[in-house]
Amino acid sequence: MPKRATKRGAERTPLSRDADVLICGASFAGLAVARELAGAGARVLIVDRYEIGERQTSACAAPTDWLRNLGLMGAHRQTFRDLVFHTPHVDVRYRLPWTFSTFDYPELCALMYEQGGAEFEIAKVDGRTGNVVHTDRGDLTAPLIVDALGWRRILGSGPNVQPPDALLSRGLEVHPRGTGTEMEIWIDRSYVPAGYAWSFPARDEVRVGVGSFDPHYHVKEPTVRFAADQNRPAEGYQGNWIPHALRPATDDGVFMVGDSAGHCFPLTAEGIRTAWYFGLACGRELRAVVEGRQTREEALGRYHAFSAGHRFAFDSMLKVQRLIPRVPPRLLAHALRAMGTQRFVDWSFGHYLKVAHPSFALAGPHGTRFANAGSAETTAAGDAAVTITAA
Repeated sequence: MPKRATKRGAERTPLSRDADVLICGASFAGLAVARELAGAGARVLIVDRYEIGERQTSACAAPTDWLRNLGLMGAHRQTFRDLVFHTPHVDVRYRLPWTFSTFDYPELCALMYEQGGAEFEIAKVDGRTGNVVHTDRGDLTAPLIVDALGWRRILGSGPNVQPPDALLSRGLEVHPRGTGTEMEIWIDRSYVPAGYAWSFPARDEVRVGVGSFDPHYHVKEPTVRFAADQNRPAEGYQGNWIPHALRPATDDGVFMVGDSAGHCFPLTAEGIRTAWYFGLACGRELRAVVEGRQTREEALGRYHAFSAGHRFAFDSMLKVQRLIPRVPPRLLAHALRAMGTQRFVDWSFGHYLKVAHPSFALAGPHGTRFANAGSAETTAAGDAAVTITAA
């Protein structure tokens, strides 16, 4: 399990300062917010209890064009054109209309941090009083505050519902050394009654895990058993609670981004590109405030409306997530096979991508500046990986 990079001894100095924008959380969402503030002239401070890139909690995969458009192909590991589904009754291969890629978490976070130019401090965020954020190293003050700390919604107002009663899924995976050529999903109730298992290769390791839509169902034993069935050792554990319901994107003057706002797709549990997508949107609204083009209240209203405008897509996927465990396995296998026609795959996965489309990464103040930072060699390597995987 990850070890907290707490400052100790002489390094553990009191932390008390103000900033123009305070971003609490240094993973996908928080770093995306900071990225959009680069060059705005704002004093941006990011705080997190872990070092940047230290604590990976997911399989770290996203549509390849998101990596390209964000200028993050330097962290690329492996690209896939096909998605293979396994059930006890049928195996189905879908040829996707776009590619999916795994990446290295520490490398990607380092690249995103360099794009933003914000200051970073290690500190555990404990709560908030008005525009003062309390940490274990002291108080921080800012007129613009972002909660990108995750599902706990630490800076929100009022008590939070905790697991297993909250609207959360739970996931656990191991990432042993090894190689693979397929991105695979198992829908098999012998592993988890409601949920799925996965295997995502990432060049020199394979990320294998189990996710449960029911937070009451523990997933360690199924993960170990599933890894053994895949002839993979259960080593390198990582996991987390996964939101599966959209929540208000603003709360008492605070901007909520990523898991703190439920910006994770139900059914697929894909939360990385949504963290980028909504993080970029939030950062652009904050930039307009910093540059004097709108007030904080206007930014809060616009960002809240932007997030809420996606509710139909999130709610629809949540309904399907709740339906699938009720479908008899043989009927589910038949449905997967029937939906495997290329026309339907292109239509359904095309609409799925549009909910948080990679072109959004090019629409901000930086345009293609960061995207063009990726070398042609890196991009060519990604395209070659597609060819190898699809062969």
